[in-house]
Amino acid sequence: MKYNYTPLIQLRRKVFVEVAKMAYDDPSHLEENIEQAVYNIVPGEVAQYRESVFKERAIVGERLRMAMGLKMRKVDEHQRLSQGIDDALKPERVVHNELIQVVPFACEACPEKTYHVTENCRKCLAHPCIQDCPKNAISMGKYGSVIDDEKCIRCGKCKEACPYNAIIDYDRPCAKACGVNAIKSDYLGRAEIEQDKCVKCGMCLSACPFGAISDKSEIFQLIQTIKSDVDVHAIIAPAFIGQFGPFAKPDTIFRAIKALGFKSVVEVALGADIESVVEAREFIEKVPNELSFLGTSCCPAWYDAATLNFPEMKENISSSATPMVATSRFIKKENPDAKVVFIGPCLAKKNEASRPELENIIDFVITFEELMGIFVAYGIQLDDYVDNTEERESDASLSGRGYANSGGVAEAIINTIGEIDPSVEVKYYNADGLYECMKMLKLAKAHKYDGYLLEGMGCPGGCVGGPGTLISRRKAAQQLNEFKTESPYFTAFENPKVPADKNTTKEV
Repeated sequence: MKYNYTPLIQLRRKVFVEVAKMAYDDPSHLEENIEQAVYNIVPGEVAQYRESVFKERAIVGERLRMAMGLKMRKVDEHQRLSQGIDDALKPERVVHNELIQVVPFACEACPEKTYHVTENCRKCLAHPCIQDCPKNAISMGKYGSVIDDEKCIRCGKCKEACPYNAIIDYDRPCAKACGVNAIKSDYLGRAEIEQDKCVKCGMCLSACPFGAISDKSEIFQLIQTIKSDVDVHAIIAPAFIGQFGPFAKPDTIFRAIKALGFKSVVEVALGADIESVVEAREFIEKVPNELSFLGTSCCPAWYDAATLNFPEMKENISSSATPMVATSRFIKKENPDAKVVFIGPCLAKKNEASRPELENIIDFVITFEELMGIFVAYGIQLDDYVDNTEERESDASLSGRGYANSGGVAEAIINTIGEIDPSVEVKYYNADGLYECMKMLKLAKAHKYDGYLLEGMGCPGGCVGGPGTLISRRKAAQQLNEFKTESPYFTAFENPKVPADKNTTKEV
């Protein structure tokens, strides 16, 4: 979806802009503004994308509500679009549950996983599809093979056996993208998310070509907080590089963020450096004597998927904080009364921030998409914040910035282990995307990765492939690799902001 500026992405971003505009406006106009926002996004009388302009507006209305952190309305109950809107006016985080939801009437009830015989079928005499089917679900019809959907168990053996590639399989995109099988169907065949299985990675949201899945946002509450007298600090994930255009350099983006009213902007890669030291020591001390392997902890979607589906291996996932949490603690150590907002590519971070133990650590989480919406609403033009005479001091090492790419977390920890104790040999494996992460854990359970450092990332490609990004992960990975080399530090121990001593196993 991020390879082209599709109409779906355009609509999504218009929602963020309208919500940000409402946050900057007089709150007494809020009920009127949310009604008008629907027409700003979907003007005119002619539907552009669906069978009815009224349906388009109904869907946008629910997206606006969720983008304000409000509950989605029930389809079979009458409620005004502004129902409960006063709850959005509180300058505090509102995302606590049901972060990602399917808008029921936006879902087209795509067929679940099935196999289909195409016109490529030659009615060959060998009939390998029939011979290999374990359930006798295939027969030869007048024009070719026929699959009985009631008997079919979706094993795919017929597809593998066909010499003409005449059998194809397809699945609803959201379910195919979900690595933890959290997508089911409601009584009308529409997609529905099983919240107790969902780890909030957001891959279903990115995959749905109808824009039927939406997430809650906190940009409205964040802007209310910035407008108050409270100091608000921004911490930005390393995947930000390249997200706001190829010519928007880091210093330009930091200045633009501060222009919104933020007290400071700090790289989350600083927290990555801090936690690289913690996890490096954890590996040295515990693997293999106490733990058969050590899994990294920076990705909350991977952590939740691992601990929900393999609870017996929970102790194998590092106990260290995520870079987001470590960076916020770094700021709040000096500014205990300040608010901290994480800006990144990740929806799962919103879920992580809602954990009770982090209540006073992370105050808000927004994505790069949502930040762009705020820029547009505030009238920020990045070209106005270019200053080639001023260079910002680096917050992080090359290794810490590399956390955003798949394999980068393991690489940073291994580099750090090498500085603590060069005699330690580290075997590692990394998986990106929850399907691959689950496969990796199954093999770990079977003791195939004993003694290993295992890196899991919920999004394909790592954080650069997150659902809250603005560009393709390929472009983002390229930009990040260039940005990494601009750091004057190679590992965490070279970073003067990291409170660690490589000659001891204790933090200082």
